[in-house]
Amino acid sequence: MKNSTKVIECPKCGGKELGKGKHTGPAVMYPDNKPGLGSVVEYILCTDCGFIIESYVKKPEKFKGTLYWK
Repeated sequence: MKNSTKVIECPKCGGKELGKGKHTGPAVMYPDNKPGLGSVVEYILCTDCGFIIESYVKKPEKFKGTLYWK
């Protein structure tokens, strides 16, 4: 989780127990111009209230060359 921020508390409920989860299979995120070359989406979430604190793709390098703003 090198790209993760250092969150130690849920901003919604104040819970201190955070977990990590991921979407896989059909929930993989794909670049617009490279279908089929996607990455798993991972989450940091509060285990008390379920609030998703952070989400990110595990392999951001797969999105190189897909700039949104040019």
